Amino acid sequence: MSASDDIDDSAAPLIEHLAELRTRLIHSVIAFIIGMVICFTVWNPIFNFLTNPLCSAMAERGQEDCGLILIKLQEGFFVAISISLLGGLVLGFPYISYQLWRFVAPGLYKNEKGAFLPFLISSPLMFFLGASFAFYVVTPLAFDFFLGFQQAGTLVGEGTDNAGGIAAIAFQGSAQEYLSLTIKFIVAFGLCFQLPVLLTLMGKAGLVSAEGLGNVRKYAVVGILVLAALVTPPDVITQGILFVVVYGLYEISIFLVGRVERKREEQLRADGYYDDDYDDPILAEFEEDEDDLK
Repeated sequence: MSASDDIDDSAAPLIEHLAELRTRLIHSVIAFIIGMVICFTVWNPIFNFLTNPLCSAMAERGQEDCGLILIKLQEGFFVAISISLLGGLVLGFPYISYQLWRFVAPGLYKNEKGAFLPFLISSPLMFFLGASFAFYVVTPLAFDFFLGFQQAGTLVGEGTDNAGGIAAIAFQGSAQEYLSLTIKFIVAFGLCFQLPVLLTLMGKAGLVSAEGLGNVRKYAVVGILVLAALVTPPDVITQGILFVVVYGLYEISIFLVGRVERKREEQLRADGYYDDDYDDPILAEFEEDEDDLK
């Protein structure tokens, strides 16, 4: 057999994998486009649903007129497109996840499938939980905070000693800006809620440990503070909420990684690969050096 034949034999599986990847990508894009078209036909009800936190906050302040304006002529169209893109991703995500599973599953062992599949299922659930928390808890508090900077105006000389009166400050928001802010909240919290899934998966792969995550806790606090400042608007309320939530998720991740490590240790003991009486000479040498330094 010649060298060219060996190259052809090794190239055949690669071509098959690329063809399989192309098929899965095409199916995923089709699912996304179908979801996008469906959401475009009903973008008005979706937009009305997304404006509920704003309208509720304004109603609590006695403002009955909950209206948003279109600053640009084409802004309404781009609002519909933005809703369609988000809705298409949400509707198509289960099928896209299924296509991802169909692509990677043939290359996994049975135990690897059992480990990977729960994370594939829990990831969208955690994103939905984070998005729901942002929409039902964070946005009402944030919008109530922002609306607090309005003030009622007076006519010239009315109720004041000055001849000029008081200028009114009223909210007249752009529909596109409001939608962009709301989606930013939803996506930011949805992604942050992926932290336990990501760290637990890394712990299962042996990339991180519960002890290591605990040792870098102070650096994680600084990173979470920076993240809260970057992904939320510049108000203390939402930044504080995001920090508390993400830090709580970090502590939960440490617990989950520790649980994974305990299960792995129990399995190694059951298989006879783990010996409690074995003394690692290298580790013992490091421990002796530490004792000498003390």
